[in-house]
Amino acid sequence: MFKRTVPLSQSLRRPATNGRVRRFGPKLARPPVAKAAPLPPPPSLNAVPVAQPTYVALSAPLNRPQYSDMDQLVALNPTVFHHPIRRDILHLCVNHYRDSLRQGSANTKTRGEVRGSGRKIRPQKGSGRARLGDAQSPMLRGGGVAFGPKPRDFSTKLPRKVIQMGMRVALSSKVLERNLGVMKTMDWPNGRTRHLSQKIDSLGLKNTLFITGEDEVPTNLQRAIQNIPLVGLTTSKQVNIYEMLKWPRLMLDAKAVDFFERTLGKARSPSEKLEVA
Repeated sequence: MFKRTVPLSQSLRRPATNGRVRRFGPKLARPPVAKAAPLPPPPSLNAVPVAQPTYVALSAPLNRPQYSDMDQLVALNPTVFHHPIRRDILHLCVNHYRDSLRQGSANTKTRGEVRGSGRKIRPQKGSGRARLGDAQSPMLRGGGVAFGPKPRDFSTKLPRKVIQMGMRVALSSKVLERNLGVMKTMDWPNGRTRHLSQKIDSLGLKNTLFITGEDEVPTNLQRAIQNIPLVGLTTSKQVNIYEMLKWPRLMLDAKAVDFFERTLGKARSPSEKLEVA
C-alpha cells in the first residue's frame, strides 16, 4: 500500500494550543484564590492627637492663709508642661547660655607689641653662643607670647525653636519631679523682709525661684525678697533655661502660666486658659 506522505513543513509544526500549554496527565484542581483585603484609607494630614491636660495643685498665695486654696487644681497645657524629656536639648541650651557669659577679655602681647628696641642682641657669628635676634623674642624672658590668647567672642548661635523646646523640656522636667507650683498672684502688701521670710518658711518654699508674669517685678515684693537667702525672683520674660534647671523648685503665678502657654504652646481657646478645678 502506498502511505500518505505529509510535507516536511507541515510535519514540524506544533499543534495549536490557543496560547495554552498542553499538559498530559490527570487534571489537578486549583485552590481557590483568596480575595485581597481592602486597603486602609490613607492617614489624614489634619489629625491632631488627643492630649490630656496636666494637673498641678494650686498653692496658697503669699498674702492669704495657707489653707485657702489647698483643694484646687490647675489644668496646664500638655504641649508645654508635658513635653518628652530631651537631655540633649537641655545640654545644647545650657552650653549656649554659659558661652554667652564668657568675657573673652584675655589678652597677651606678641613680639611686635612688646616695648623695646629691635636691635640684634649680638652678632650672628663669632661668639660661639646661640644666634639671637631682638629682645622681644618669645624665647627670652620679657619677650612676647607666641600664639597667646586674644580678645574674642565665645558666644554661640542656637536656633530659636531649639531654645523654645528647651524651655518646654525644662518646665516638663520640673512637673515630672513634682517641683513646680502655681499660685494665683504674688502680690505682697509691704517691703518688710521678716514677714515675707516667715511666710515662705511656713509654706516650705525655701530653695525656690518665683516667676511672675508681670512686665516688671512688683516693687514691694522685690524689696522684701532681695535679702532672703535661698530664694530668687524674676519675670517670665527674663527667665532662662539655666536658671530653671539650677533652682530645685519653681513657683509660677497665673500670668506666668498664661505667658508660657501663649509663647511656647499651641493656640488655645480663652476658656481653656488656666482652668481651676
